Amino acid sequence: MNCTTSFDRRGFLAAAGAAAAAGPSLATAADKKPARKPNVLYLFSDQWRASDHGYARNREVRTPNIDKLASQSVNCTHAVAGIPVCCPARASLITGQYPLTHGLYLNDLSLSPDNTSIADCFNASGYETGWIGKWHLDGQGRLENTPIERRQGFKFWRALECSHNYNNSFFYDDTGERKTWPGYDAFPQTRTAQDFLKTRGQDEKPFALFLSWGPPHAPYHTAPEKYKDMYSREKPTLHPNVPESHQQQALRDYRGYYAHMSALDDCVGNLMKTLDETGLAEDTIVVYTSDHGDMLYSHGNVKKQQPWDESLRVPFLMRHPRKLGNEARKINVPIDTPDIMPTLLSMCDVEVPETVEGRDFSGVITGKEKNFENVALITCPSPFGQWRRAVGGKEYRGIRTTRYTYCRDLKGPWLLYDNEIDPYQQTNLVERREHGALRKELDRILNKRLRETRDDFLSGPELIRRSGYFIGRNETVDYHVPFNPKNKTKSPLKA
Repeated sequence: MNCTTSFDRRGFLAAAGAAAAAGPSLATAADKKPARKPNVLYLFSDQWRASDHGYARNREVRTPNIDKLASQSVNCTHAVAGIPVCCPARASLITGQYPLTHGLYLNDLSLSPDNTSIADCFNASGYETGWIGKWHLDGQGRLENTPIERRQGFKFWRALECSHNYNNSFFYDDTGERKTWPGYDAFPQTRTAQDFLKTRGQDEKPFALFLSWGPPHAPYHTAPEKYKDMYSREKPTLHPNVPESHQQQALRDYRGYYAHMSALDDCVGNLMKTLDETGLAEDTIVVYTSDHGDMLYSHGNVKKQQPWDESLRVPFLMRHPRKLGNEARKINVPIDTPDIMPTLLSMCDVEVPETVEGRDFSGVITGKEKNFENVALITCPSPFGQWRRAVGGKEYRGIRTTRYTYCRDLKGPWLLYDNEIDPYQQTNLVERREHGALRKELDRILNKRLRETRDDFLSGPELIRRSGYFIGRNETVDYHVPFNPKNKTKSPLKA
């Protein structure tokens, strides 16, 4: 894991520009043209949990195109969103940092433009960069334009901060002009990505395009009728940890959730077809994932922020025929959101900035390194929204290993699950005497990770006080009011 330094965005761009201006040295100059860097097509949805795919053995949800992609990809079977909520997860993706470093541990905060972003790195290495769909990193109001200086380096821009009105949504383009997505927004967003790919078929410059869909995040029942009809007569199999009191609502919402998923699956199929037709498939890294999962009434809870696998675990597929071949392969070591930036940059032979805190998995993904031991740090620094209101959700810190989940709250040890024998996490082992040694070892590992990330495990109110944030009724930043400059991120570690 790299250490955070003062090597910021401006320093990174200046260094990259100086290197480019210097040109090749006599020792490296050659007549042979260097190999073209691979393209990147990064596909991710909002709130799609890992378990709900055909390739993940859910035979009731229809995802044939994603299943086909899985058959050609490296599948990180234990990928997690270490802070499973929208803005914090997206900020960790963009910066490669943990939430108490980049400062977004609540929704609707504004990510500082001084960060060295993944787009900055790709731009400095000669890439065309683009973002389509949900952004949720600017904190000026969910329906407001994100100005160029706060787009974190992304050039091609067809995005909106946040909307879950999938059939009546809009976006802002490169110039800041507001335009409408016709119909169910995931479809025109996908067509825009296809058009982007078609214009790059013969381009000398590689590209890194991020497509961020809003579904299957609630509201669950707004997919096109064609997809709702696919499940209208079905009785989905609920997770066994859904209490009887919640099962009727869960059955209804599973159907709508699955309908959104099948709609997005068609989007994935269309994109893969376009990659084939344009000749880009062989040398484009395709990543398919989600920002976090969804409880959907498991343990009687809804939505995210929570330490159970329905909230934490996400799909993570990577396909690149030239480097990875076309055979399916599985990696069971947990990869966390901050690990994505260094892994993806390394896969593209792009320099990883020193500001990145995540771990580079590229050697394991390419097969050049053996699986290494890794634990994902899972956190809820300051609970808000449904997690706080519905069930009295609380701050926690924990780890997710390949086998175990261990969490502490502010009072001490809270959860311990053996996920290998208890995959639906129905038996909490934390107070069992026979697991005392295991708990002690997992606690030691957790303490080590907290020291590495400079996390003193303060209460949510104390973190907010140190950060100077102005918090609204949802115990997060009130996105219904005009932008408050005091809610620009300030890391509580630097307060």
